[in-house]
Amino acid sequence: MAKPDPENTHLHDELLIVRHSGEIPEVALHSSIYFLTRDPDGPVIDLSQEELLLLKKMVLARYQEIINRDLDPDNRDKSLYRGLARCICNWQRLKRFCRREGFATDSFRKEIAGGIITLLNKESLDIATQKRTASINCTALELTEFLDELGINFADLPDDWGDICLAKR
Repeated sequence: MAKPDPENTHLHDELLIVRHSGEIPEVALHSSIYFLTRDPDGPVIDLSQEELLLLKKMVLARYQEIINRDLDPDNRDKSLYRGLARCICNWQRLKRFCRREGFATDSFRKEIAGGIITLLNKESLDIATQKRTASINCTALELTEFLDELGINFADLPDDWGDICLAKR
């Protein structure tokens, strides 16, 4: 196999593809690695550990983006919004990826916790002032487990946080 060129446009393109991939960026990661290293239509290069790390960091960045998208109260009425149920799912995927690849999740866990507190406070206020109906699409139990996992202090949440979930089971 050929050695990678520091100016490799194929690697640059694949970094962008993984970074802006869909809901499961790990699929894009594996597709990119295959294309770059083994696909007869690809450049068939040897990726360095640094280059592999760059690709994996794009997975992290993509997960952060899609999780934050679903924590942003301003997105609740947009078609791109998937809700807390998807946020929880993506957090689980991110954790598994980080565990497999040896990445820490502590700083992002704290960021997610802050985002959930903001979202639930805004949701509660908007419902109380009749600006909108509920958009929290997971059950109170799923939300409770997620809040526990993130280490959120329940005193930081609105009193009605468990009642604003659309799903009842």
